[in-house]
Amino acid sequence: MDRRISYKIVLDTETCPLDKDCAVVTPWNMFVYDCGWQICDKRGNVYRNRSFVNADIFLDEKELMGSAYYAKKIPQYWEEIKSGQRILTSFNKILKTLKEDIKEFEVSEIYAHNARFDYGSLTNTERWLTKSKYRYFFPYNITICDTLKMCRQTFGKQKMYKEWCVKNGYLTKNNQPRFTAEIIYRYITGNNEFVEKHTGLEDVDIERQIMVACFRKHMKMERRLWAN
Repeated sequence: MDRRISYKIVLDTETCPLDKDCAVVTPWNMFVYDCGWQICDKRGNVYRNRSFVNADIFLDEKELMGSAYYAKKIPQYWEEIKSGQRILTSFNKILKTLKEDIKEFEVSEIYAHNARFDYGSLTNTERWLTKSKYRYFFPYNITICDTLKMCRQTFGKQKMYKEWCVKNGYLTKNNQPRFTAEIIYRYITGNNEFVEKHTGLEDVDIERQIMVACFRKHMKMERRLWAN
């Protein structure tokens, strides 16, 4: 470790709904079954990869897993668990490992695309599994940074990006540019055929590159803590 480096964590989750009939997609209806992260610096150099499958949901809540949006990937998860690509463990162990990584690398910022969703779904899972004995997943002194907001503050102010979104049909129903991780990654790489894997660590890899692209714009980023 180089103490001169400001290490960061980029994190992503995959979830299944508690109420599959809920019309609104909200993190407070979601339980995390896949959690991955990378420890990196602002230039994108990666120092550690983590990929966990939450056994408390993946194994113990099979009915809920059956209604996950990407339930078809369950056989793939089993193959990757068997090969050692992902670690099947308890939610408590996932949290313990995250805290150990934060301490070891002296991390003060965690990044996620649409961070409010990841924050909420991890917190909701923590509260449900512990029956609210523990109410927050992230340590209190960690700042949660949203790369979705960063993209809006950088690419969203570029005429070139707006024109590119119009050309490719990447617009909202109100004819505004979209900022999903998949679309932003297509823009920064020039690969308009790219499709997200929608698995934790694999999506972290593209979100890390999005974070780096935003830092390179040399603009002041809003860093907001999504805490209650």
